Amino acid sequence: MAARVSLPLVERNFGFVDLSGFTAFTEREGPHVATAELASFRDVVRRVAGARGVRVAKWLGDGAMLVGLEDGPMLATCVELAARWRSSPVPMRGGAAAGPVILFEGDDYVGPAVNLAARLCDMADASEVLVAQMSMGDAPGWVVASEPFAAVVRGIGSTIAHRLDIVDGLDLPDLDV
Repeated sequence: MAARVSLPLVERNFGFVDLSGFTAFTEREGPHVATAELASFRDVVRRVAGARGVRVAKWLGDGAMLVGLEDGPMLATCVELAARWRSSPVPMRGGAAAGPVILFEGDDYVGPAVNLAARLCDMADASEVLVAQMSMGDAPGWVVASEPFAAVVRGIGSTIAHRLDIVDGLDLPDLDV
């Protein structure tokens, strides 16, 4: 039996993003085309997250787990990524949440905020970002939040969530090469 260790809680923001329909895209287009799309996706995720001070904690096949310290940068990262992939044949979807978690063994996080963000990503439609337990007031002005709604999240229960999008007509600047 393992000894019980009491680890401190830390506040973190989590985002999960993934390519919606990637398996079907791979079957339709083949593995070479699919991995080229995945490589582009990962490059953009690295650049957008890095520019906003959000860390890619781990790659999850056709997705990523993002970790940050503040609501605004995480919200901006998830919305920008969804907007940049909206016209892709494999659009991105995302989920984000914040809260206290245990930083486990220096590189993993355990707690309900992680699970909530992951489940919101799973619930999101293509090109949609769902968020809960984050301050919409911290989002940049070019992020639009829906009215709050009750979302029933598998394994978690009911929570108040928002759908996020980019302001209509906003053109994102090209990413630096």
